[in-house]
Amino acid sequence: MLEKKPVILVIDDEEAMRDSCCQILLKEGLLTETAEDGSIGLEKVKETKPDLVLVDLKMPGVNGMEVLEKTKEIDPNIITVVITGYATVESAVEAMKKGAYDFLPKPFTPDQLRIIIRRGLERRKLTLETESLRKEKKLIEDSFITMVSHQLRSPLVAIMQYFEVIIGGMVGEVPGKQKEMILKARNRLDSLMNLIDDWLDVARLDSGQIIDKLKPLSLKKIIKKLIDDMEPLTKDGYISLELGSCSKNDLVQGDEETLEQVFSNLITNAIRYNKPKGRVLITIKENKDFIAVEVQDTGIGIAKDHLPFIFDQFYRVKRGEDQKIKGTGLGLSIAKKIVEAHGGSIQVSSEIGKGSIFTVFLFKGEKDDSKA
Repeated sequence: MLEKKPVILVIDDEEAMRDSCCQILLKEGLLTETAEDGSIGLEKVKETKPDLVLVDLKMPGVNGMEVLEKTKEIDPNIITVVITGYATVESAVEAMKKGAYDFLPKPFTPDQLRIIIRRGLERRKLTLETESLRKEKKLIEDSFITMVSHQLRSPLVAIMQYFEVIIGGMVGEVPGKQKEMILKARNRLDSLMNLIDDWLDVARLDSGQIIDKLKPLSLKKIIKKLIDDMEPLTKDGYISLELGSCSKNDLVQGDEETLEQVFSNLITNAIRYNKPKGRVLITIKENKDFIAVEVQDTGIGIAKDHLPFIFDQFYRVKRGEDQKIKGTGLGLSIAKKIVEAHGGSIQVSSEIGKGSIFTVFLFKGEKDDSKA
């Protein structure tokens, strides 16, 4: 198949300039279109969808700056190059802000025009290739998510259910040794399910699915619910789990389900990596435009050289010899993605042997008067 020749649109109110540009470009094997003013030029942009537009700044009616702006609205991948006899630093800066790729002062030589056109077309080629790869990547990701959700996760759920039936003795008594092996297999399968669920959460967050679900929420209400749910986890280590001081205003703009996931992860870690008879203290503070939630523990702490990486996917801090690494290595990464999707941030400070403080900053919310 023959390669499609690039189309160059020349928008200039000087006929001599339009003709001379076209002659130079035709010799380069390029297709050309012309327009004598901005309004005609914009119509031709819509009709012909050129690869590159040469546009004069000073024209009657719709000027070059307006053409630049509206061309980007029609198709942001069209390369625009300004040609003008009134070149100033200010006009060049403004043109670049409006999306111009380059700036060519009049008068210019044929070679100068050829160089800029070649560079502009190369830029367009790279831009279109990048866009194509981005779409292809998105399609592959969506297909993979569908495959993981249905063709991988669903059979694993069925296997888990079979294990529960067998362990529960519903199909006959299971001898001790066999039961022990089935329990180990189920635990490994449970870990795999957690990894799949965490990965699906990451994929969902990368696609920005929670942004449209934000509404005013009470953080105190969310934290209290989590403390009640997690109380059983504190029993083995005799951990104290408390909600400390709370600001009068605890409303944020958020998605309840994913914010529960954030604080559930932080509180679970604070309990899991605490010392026997340790303490987990949660406080809610008002801070200018933000509400800050601190999750503080008296646990084993995190070394300073690990702190820059703890929010990276699959990064897990190596603990002491007597502590096995738990989890999928995605929990803190998911928490950070959720908080950032809310427009907030998450910080951590820690000291080995003395514990850690995770602080989540979220935008303040407004009261939902519709429920009044």
